[in-house]
Amino acid sequence: MIRPMTVEDIGYIQQIAHVTWNDTYAGIIPEDVQIAFIKSSYSDAMMMKRMEKTHLLVAECEKGTPIGFLNFTKKDEDGDSELTAMYILPTYQHSGFGKKLFDQSICMLEDAKQLFVYVDSRNTVGRSFYEKQGFELIDVFEETFEGYPVETAQYVYYIPKPVLAY
Repeated sequence: MIRPMTVEDIGYIQQIAHVTWNDTYAGIIPEDVQIAFIKSSYSDAMMMKRMEKTHLLVAECEKGTPIGFLNFTKKDEDGDSELTAMYILPTYQHSGFGKKLFDQSICMLEDAKQLFVYVDSRNTVGRSFYEKQGFELIDVFEETFEGYPVETAQYVYYIPKPVLAY
């Protein structure tokens, strides 16, 4: 089931982010950098701010427990949005939850033009998922992430216009 995030989900989201980051970026980004990022980006205060200013969707397993989430910005004046976070617990990856989260976000952005995502270029699982959804690679560039040098891949997804039936 896919649904909007509630305040009661914050602890689950923090745990999902921690576990998934550790699994995805082990050997890619040092653990101390990961911890600093998770602490600042997923603090209680930051989660409340995300809930207020962006869209947060939660994926629940059949038991009703959150096992993943997707965060994206509201459409800006140019019709653009950014997928800022998407994490599925490793044990639930390749189970269709990522696709369901993505599809729901596109439905919510139906009047937007494009959705951007930025992902570490060495995150092959993430890049493969985005490419499978139809994202197109538009740039790869070097930057620092929490003071650590990384190479980032920028993707864009062109949101199809709804077809009107008469």
